[in-house]
Amino acid sequence: MVMEIIFILILSAALLAITVGFAVEYYRNLVKTKREYEKAKDVLNDVILSFSRELKRVAESMGAVAFKVEVSSARSEEAISRVGALEGRIGALENVWKNLDKIIGRFEDVEKQVRDVVASQKDLTAKVSLLEEKSKQTSPTMETGIESVIPIRRERALANLTETELTVLEMLATEGPKTAPEIKGRIKLSREHTARLMKKLYEEGYVERDASKIPFKYSVKKEMESLLKKTET
Repeated sequence: MVMEIIFILILSAALLAITVGFAVEYYRNLVKTKREYEKAKDVLNDVILSFSRELKRVAESMGAVAFKVEVSSARSEEAISRVGALEGRIGALENVWKNLDKIIGRFEDVEKQVRDVVASQKDLTAKVSLLEEKSKQTSPTMETGIESVIPIRRERALANLTETELTVLEMLATEGPKTAPEIKGRIKLSREHTARLMKKLYEEGYVERDASKIPFKYSVKKEMESLLKKTET
């Protein structure tokens, strides 16, 4: 009986020792596992931190790339618009090139017409020169600016003159040649009336008319001046 108790005690002690040994070993393994976990955790934190930094760098790089892409896109759009403008200009130049033959043909036609006109002008100049030579041969005397005077009719002299006409003749005799507008201002008549009066005096031979420039200048005929002087005396 005692032996059984001792055996049980020994067995219990052995089991307890084994249990304690297992417990100690388990504790050691647990501590070791905890340390490894802490190390793994630190490593994982380092990995996560490094990954975060790398992600940040990648994000910054992607932002820079996106900015460059936007700039490139804007430049591409500008380049496309320039290409469109150049295509329009090229199209216009192509149209001009297509019409160039027609334009050259028109210039050739115009040049031909100009040559024809020049030739015609030369012929016309030659004909005019020939006509001038013939005119000089047939008309040796030159016409003067003063129209030929109609001879005065002495029998009528001053008898048929009105007071206004006599005033005009006396004014021309004393003050010299005058135009119709100047005479109109002195005798206070209308322009038409003055023109008719001077035409009458000219046609009846009382005055001379200088037709070299307009308005005509009227002057008293020398014979009329002597008659007026005799009348005054």
